[in-house]
Amino acid sequence: MYDEMKRHEIAVLHGAGLSVRQVAKKARVSRNTVRKILRDSGVDPERRPVGRPPVATPFEAAVRAILVENWDLPSVEVLRRLRERGYPGGKNPIYQMVRRLRPIITPPMVRFEGLAGEFSQNDFGSIRVGYDDGTTETPHFFASRLKWSRWVHVEVVPDEKVEALVRALLASFAAFGGVPLCCVFDNPKTVVISPYGDQIQWNETFAQVALDYRFVAELCTPRRGQEKGAVENLVGFVKKNFFLVRRFHDRADLETQLGQWNHEVNEVRPCRATGVTPLARMAEERARLRPLPFRPSEYALRFPVRVGPTGWVLFRGVRYSMPAEAIGVSGTLYLYRDRVRIMTDRYDVAHPRTPLNGVSTLPHHATSALAAVSGRRAQLYYKRQRLFEVGPVAEAFLTELVHARPNTWAVDVHRLFELLLEHGAERMAEAFQHALDRGWHSAELVELALAPSRKMGVTA
Repeated sequence: MYDEMKRHEIAVLHGAGLSVRQVAKKARVSRNTVRKILRDSGVDPERRPVGRPPVATPFEAAVRAILVENWDLPSVEVLRRLRERGYPGGKNPIYQMVRRLRPIITPPMVRFEGLAGEFSQNDFGSIRVGYDDGTTETPHFFASRLKWSRWVHVEVVPDEKVEALVRALLASFAAFGGVPLCCVFDNPKTVVISPYGDQIQWNETFAQVALDYRFVAELCTPRRGQEKGAVENLVGFVKKNFFLVRRFHDRADLETQLGQWNHEVNEVRPCRATGVTPLARMAEERARLRPLPFRPSEYALRFPVRVGPTGWVLFRGVRYSMPAEAIGVSGTLYLYRDRVRIMTDRYDVAHPRTPLNGVSTLPHHATSALAAVSGRRAQLYYKRQRLFEVGPVAEAFLTELVHARPNTWAVDVHRLFELLLEHGAERMAEAFQHALDRGWHSAELVELALAPSRKMGVTA
């Protein structure tokens, strides 16, 4: 406690225009004491001394008008509008003014509860885990939950791209036993490209899935934490109740335990929100879900493609052959788990999804393209290019061939191309490697390597 003389001294010093720091030094007290005594006397200890007004002061009325019109407008946007009106200063004075003038509005809490079969909440998550052998990795997972029954489906996914999202979402529909009316997401780029404004630009691949399975995609409002909470809390629930409390031997063990955990939280453990297991409410919810229009395992994602000038469709780094007559034509690529299907107005072509060396060539496409190539030299180099597509081992063999037989290698290339059409890229890669290992540099010896007798252990 300080007597009246000390309080009077502090008031006089502050009234003379000294700062809080200067008053504290002269009165030999702490700055907090100076502030407390001045507040007790009804004086603002942080008032500015007499002098030039702040640079933002002339724009206070404009800031008030902006905040009356849109009270939650970001400060950076307020600053931009003021600079259009001639504000010459920096950002800090405006930010401080906005903080002081912005009305504090606390909206009532709204609980986004659902009805049976109405909507599911969906989100990606990732977490770093360590295995018993000392290795670590950061697996990605997709979590989906029916809001009314609290039935949860969680699975590990390879990444957080659109295909992983769609495959996992459809797997959740299969686990639920049907499709809800609405699926809620937190504005990921795999769902929506531009969520702001009156028009939403949806991801085209995801939008097609929504049309095919007849559900409405609903987005959480940006900067509305009370809407996103339930979605993001689902990811936190999975992390805290599974990943952070269990030990895993390896990735396979993690996925096995995750399947067991799905069973436990859905059929064994009562939910805190409802007091019963999700299984107890699931029969009523499934009665409101709509049937799956397609089996998720048979569903294909669709992507627009175009056949390039060399007769290929390039998709995610893999080349798929098309007839020469389709060069320059637009089409649709149907992406399945294990294959692709490319459709144009005249052609319907199927390929394995992940071919050897990232190239899938159908023999009749190679012959049709060859027929469209004019000139003997162009045809020769077209055949050689197709041989290169077998992989690095083909390039190594052809390099040795050209240098070993510089005047006659064209004859070998013609024959090797015929063998490629007959046996395929995988067998040809094995034959090229077999020939290189033995120093063979001719088409005849590659053909010998492809002979059935070599399969039985007979070598020349």
